[in-house]
Amino acid sequence: MSNSDYAALAEASGLARVGARPPFFEYLKEAWARRHFAIASARYTVETKNSRSAIGVVWIVLKPILTAAIYGIVFGLIMPSTSRPPNFLPFLFVGVFTFQFFTNSFSSGARAITGNTGLVQSLHFPRILLPVSVVLRQLFEMIPVMIALLPIIWIFGETPRWGWFMLIPIFALYTLFNLGVALIVARLSVHFPDLKQIIPFVTRLLFYGSGIFFSLEAVFGARPELLAAAQLNPVHDFITLCRAYMIDGTEPSGFMWIVAAIWTLVIFVGGVVYFWAAEEKYGND
Repeated sequence: MSNSDYAALAEASGLARVGARPPFFEYLKEAWARRHFAIASARYTVETKNSRSAIGVVWIVLKPILTAAIYGIVFGLIMPSTSRPPNFLPFLFVGVFTFQFFTNSFSSGARAITGNTGLVQSLHFPRILLPVSVVLRQLFEMIPVMIALLPIIWIFGETPRWGWFMLIPIFALYTLFNLGVALIVARLSVHFPDLKQIIPFVTRLLFYGSGIFFSLEAVFGARPELLAAAQLNPVHDFITLCRAYMIDGTEPSGFMWIVAAIWTLVIFVGGVVYFWAAEEKYGND
């Protein structure tokens, strides 16, 4: 019998090729059935990440605080600017803390497959669970970070308000968006190992393009076309939504919600499909 005859016989007998990519919805169903693996992996990584340091998980909160403090000193005291909003420190802290969720998911997602080669090559499971675990870990770390942010901006003059609870739906969308990004870069890093060298430059560009320590409206106010283009940056939109409810206390424009929702839908669905399409290649390249 030829190889094609054996293939036809195997198909007729209900046999599948070893490592064959399952149909899309069966793949998602299998991943959902094994979701506890991703959750447990994320929790374990968070618990062990800083276990050897003197103050342990406190570093999860302390690092973004120190980062924001450095930017506050440099751009608030040493380099004063007219593009700086009056409530600069709360503005800065919200920007730095929110951006951290994206940049950590982005960089960690690129290592989700390539950093777990032994696991990928030795066990059979939906590989999508690895990027999911990465983003869940970042979410678990962001929860105490955002909780710590609330008293910080309160100290600097922001009054607690019911709008702070809007962080829940914002971060629900933000998590799905970051998962889509992690899935895309996880596959790209398998095909293009040098991608990990480029990621720091991409995140730095997005950092300066997201208005972390300056107001895009103040910088591009005289150029509405540039302002509109800058506002299409999805990371900026999520940061703006957080700032609107946490600092300004005003309802953000529906445009921001629409842009954030569209970006989330496109990147998340596109990322899942794009990652699934190369399922057979992970661990074999």
